[in-house]
Amino acid sequence: MPNSSSAIVIPDSLLAKEATGILREHSTELLFNHSVRTYLFAVEHGRQQKLRFDAELLYIAAAFHDLGLTKKFSSQNERFEVDGANAARQFLSTHNVPEEQVQTVWQAIALHTTPGIPPYMRPEVALLYSGVLLDVLGRGFDEFPADLREEIVAKYPRKHFKEGFIKEYFAGFAHKPATTYGTVNAGVCERYLPGYKSPNACDLIAGSPFPDSE
Repeated sequence: MPNSSSAIVIPDSLLAKEATGILREHSTELLFNHSVRTYLFAVEHGRQQKLRFDAELLYIAAAFHDLGLTKKFSSQNERFEVDGANAARQFLSTHNVPEEQVQTVWQAIALHTTPGIPPYMRPEVALLYSGVLLDVLGRGFDEFPADLREEIVAKYPRKHFKEGFIKEYFAGFAHKPATTYGTVNAGVCERYLPGYKSPNACDLIAGSPFPDSE
């Protein structure tokens, strides 16, 4: 069982180092540690499932997956997940990474809060999603090797994580609640924006300009 320090090493390629630098520069300590834990949890999930995946791409996806919450990368009218995915695309494109690999990272980030779909996609997409679920929601907590989990958290601590993450998470899209429609983030806006109610699909269907046929 990989419970030594060798199991919690992040990629040291030039691309990965630059991604780490961007993450450190533009995120908080909380988001930095969360992003690295997400990667390390995802790698172990991949090992357990005997999946073949690109560790460098998975790391870059993890590094950028919440950067859309930050002021530097946040747009006025896109989902924060898309903002992070677009930032990763720009970063990878400037390094002449093949489009297929860029698209894999883009999809992993854009879909990391979308239940039910990532597990059926490429390993990097599925693994980022599972890593996020473990770190944020504790999904699969008991199945993850306890010694390795504790070592990861010791190196990348969860200081006041639950309260702090919700605060930083909401702050990342509080200025554009409409972008959360149809996502798990709509519930966050309803909890923290007084009077806000996410649109209901039934109302939207009923309000379609198409008349019913006779």
